[in-house]
Amino acid sequence: MKSTLKKLMFTLAGFLLMSSITACAQKQPKAATVPTTTTKKDMSNWNKLTKEEEAVIVHKGTEYPGTGELLNNKEKGTYTCKRCNAPLYRSETKFESYCGWPSFDDEIEGAVKRIQDADGSRTEIVCAACGGHLGHVFLGEGFTLKNTRHCVNSVSMNFVPDTKG
Repeated sequence: MKSTLKKLMFTLAGFLLMSSITACAQKQPKAATVPTTTTKKDMSNWNKLTKEEEAVIVHKGTEYPGTGELLNNKEKGTYTCKRCNAPLYRSETKFESYCGWPSFDDEIEGAVKRIQDADGSRTEIVCAACGGHLGHVFLGEGFTLKNTRHCVNSVSMNFVPDTKG
């Protein structure tokens, strides 16, 4: 009995891990790609990144699901780009999607660019100011009335709480 329960718990844990890893890897309908222009970015005031931050923001990696420090943040405030401090999301647009990464159903106007992945299966989101990788956007899932989920790596953002006054 003890062995069977142990096997069941291990199987359940494996299933939960796999479902959270694949939650942001689902195939989505093609979204319109925002045309990009080649402009020289001023990198002089960008923040220095750790190796982990650089792996995600510069090299388009992904942090391990469920580990991000901003995943369960419920404070009121603004989420900003870790690399250039540009405001990206307001806390009012954050919601719980149970995918393992912070989820938002709307960005601050003009803050995020959408770029179709090379394989056409997903739409990447990057900071419009510096081009840093944030994560991916998914449409049509029905989590919110806006029917949009920005699945964002915590390591790509800072959080600035609203001041009380």
